[in-house]
Amino acid sequence: MENSASALRDAARKLENIQAITDEAFAHMGVDEFLDTLLERVRQILEVDTAVVLLLDRQARFLVATAAKGLEEEVTQAAHVPVGEGFAGRVAAERRPVYIDDVANANVFNPLLVQRGLRSLLGVPLIAGGTLVGVLHIGSLTERRFTKDETEFLQLAAARVAMAVQSLLTRAERAGALELQRSLVPAALPSIPGVEFAARYRPGKASVGGDWYDVFTLPSGEVGIVMGDVAGHGFPAAVVMGRMRSALRAYALENDDPAEVLRKLNRKMQHFEPEATATVLYVMCDPGAGRVRVSSAGHCPPVLALPGCAGKFLDLESDVLIGLGEDMPRRTTTVTLPPGALLCFYTDGLVERRRSPLAHGFSRLCDAVYAGPPEAVGAAVMSALIGREMAEDDVAVLLMRRTPC
Repeated sequence: MENSASALRDAARKLENIQAITDEAFAHMGVDEFLDTLLERVRQILEVDTAVVLLLDRQARFLVATAAKGLEEEVTQAAHVPVGEGFAGRVAAERRPVYIDDVANANVFNPLLVQRGLRSLLGVPLIAGGTLVGVLHIGSLTERRFTKDETEFLQLAAARVAMAVQSLLTRAERAGALELQRSLVPAALPSIPGVEFAARYRPGKASVGGDWYDVFTLPSGEVGIVMGDVAGHGFPAAVVMGRMRSALRAYALENDDPAEVLRKLNRKMQHFEPEATATVLYVMCDPGAGRVRVSSAGHCPPVLALPGCAGKFLDLESDVLIGLGEDMPRRTTTVTLPPGALLCFYTDGLVERRRSPLAHGFSRLCDAVYAGPPEAVGAAVMSALIGREMAEDDVAVLLMRRTPC
């Protein structure tokens, strides 16, 4: 009878412990607050002196101390542990619980563990969806043998941490990428005599990408127009997009040939960011002369609509993407733009759909574009191609009309 009561108490305690690390209060926390609160609960439940979370960096080479209780200096000193080395690195490499009963004489990478006077350590991997996220370890200043139940509880806590951190970081990264992307897209298009502009930008529901557009005046009096799309999604793509935008602006100030601007941009990206690729369209518009000069690095062709005529693709030579083919030629095409003519620039998120041929999207775009006020044309394009359904990918649209006589 006494054994039965003891078993019930142990089961109730185990349930309370589980509830303590899975309650709904965590749902409204950010990453830092979540880790801080959960580690404190783990430390109290297991009656240990330290609890630390180290997260895997982007290159999956190092574990970085992100949160700690009882060993806060790991975080303040930005402790890094190579995967496969020392205690935490071994936990990450082997993806299983690792126990050390004598820290002073063990192979630990971080000297803080010894300096703190820890005797016993237990570490478990943080794994979410089969992907290693990091390591959670606890420590005791006295010799400690961790039971099977304690190890199982720490693994449960680690699973909770891994899933929550992955979700919270994804959410935070998307918000950061979106904010960065919005900060780099013009808040307002410039007012330039002789031309009218309108623009639309809509982030995709799947993930923020590297779409951007830009409009700026040049020392020559011409107008620079850019539409680009960096390969990839999330914060990395948004960062590359920002660097590419700044570099293109700088080259545009020094060169009056769109093809030369893209050639220099390509050279810069291949040297400093060889993994990055992007499609880019760069246009130099002379409103007074009614002329545009265009160079395309693999970007979607603009749609031209002349007064009284249906929209059609600009007859344009397309060269290789930015990030590819350093020695490949880049060309500039010159197009006459009569008064009232409109050009529509866009990214592929506007026309691509999973269950529909790309040609269908292109056809619908040409049908929607006409030589009217840019804001009205923008509304017509978004209605025809987006409608009520949010696109999977980012959508950027820029419309320019030469002012009618």
